[in-house]
Amino acid sequence: MKRRLKTGFTTGTAAAAAAKAALRYLLEGRMPSSVNIELLTGDKIAIAVHHCERTAENQARCTVIKDAGDDPDVTHKAEIGANVTIQTPEAGQARRNHHGGIHIRGGVGVGKITKPGLEMPPGEPAINSGPRKMINQAIKDTLAKHDSQCGISVEVYVPRGAEIAKKTLNARLGILGGISILGTTGLVRPMSHDAFIATIDSALSVARASGNNRVVLTTGRRSERYAQKLWAHLPEEAFVQIGDFFKRSLEIAAGLGLERITVAVFFGKALKMAQGVPHTHAAKSRLTLDKLSAWAGQIAGQSNLSREIMSANTARHAFDMVYPHHPEVIAQVGKKVVSSAAAFAGKKVQIDCVIFNYEGKAAFDSAKN
Repeated sequence: MKRRLKTGFTTGTAAAAAAKAALRYLLEGRMPSSVNIELLTGDKIAIAVHHCERTAENQARCTVIKDAGDDPDVTHKAEIGANVTIQTPEAGQARRNHHGGIHIRGGVGVGKITKPGLEMPPGEPAINSGPRKMINQAIKDTLAKHDSQCGISVEVYVPRGAEIAKKTLNARLGILGGISILGTTGLVRPMSHDAFIATIDSALSVARASGNNRVVLTTGRRSERYAQKLWAHLPEEAFVQIGDFFKRSLEIAAGLGLERITVAVFFGKALKMAQGVPHTHAAKSRLTLDKLSAWAGQIAGQSNLSREIMSANTARHAFDMVYPHHPEVIAQVGKKVVSSAAAFAGKKVQIDCVIFNYEGKAAFDSAKN
């Protein structure tokens, strides 16, 4: 029987729980073992409290351990904390902003936004609007329960945030010094695509807001390294890893008004893209090789080559059969990638395609063919 995947909670939920725990500690005089947090869906979840300590008469800090469930996440098991300060009435009035009597800021390990194009503007801590709403709600609920109208300052911090951030794309997005506090619902759905798509959306938004009219889409770090070497004149923000999200990435890029999109990939992904597959992970490798075999027979006019491709174990194996002696077959694949991408992005966007060999050289470049 297949095990049911475990749902986790976001860094935003963790921050809200830490803030609520710290405020309860100040108002009740003891560390709560857990706190209930209202998610952005309206549902509630109980979060265990990891550690609390009082640092001053009107200040306490608590942490929780972020649980990503069965979703692969670099922040899984990270300690997320909040320093909470109860302001005096005078200071509380001075602190009031558009959050009312609650002031939220980023501390150690929370990234600072330095580039335009993200949900929050440059200069702000990387705490998105969803987590801010949850923190505000958690604080308001606690104050209401204790019939208090104090001004509250919340500083979100992540002890190992700077270290964890090195495993993310934050620096490229202009988020420096730590991780982002995120969450659109408050829950992490196992193996969901939402987080990856959100990252693609953010990366493309930053590229556009940084003044780029052109982006280079790659499927992973290796193809991106080769692309950055080939187009060394382009800024770092112009390169965006899209994983398997071929169609969605093109739709987002076109929607942002980007004028030129270059798809730079290896042969295996190119084969799937050439057949108009919207999500390349889902495509059947055997079917893509069957199609390549048919193209080779039609274009090269060699039934022997077609049969060889049919016997190939992988797309790389098939690539070795056609490269470098049958460039017309690779060109056919590349041109069909351009056609598929254009269908997803629309007629107003210029589409290019480069297919790399496995040493990083361009086996096909639509701009030269």
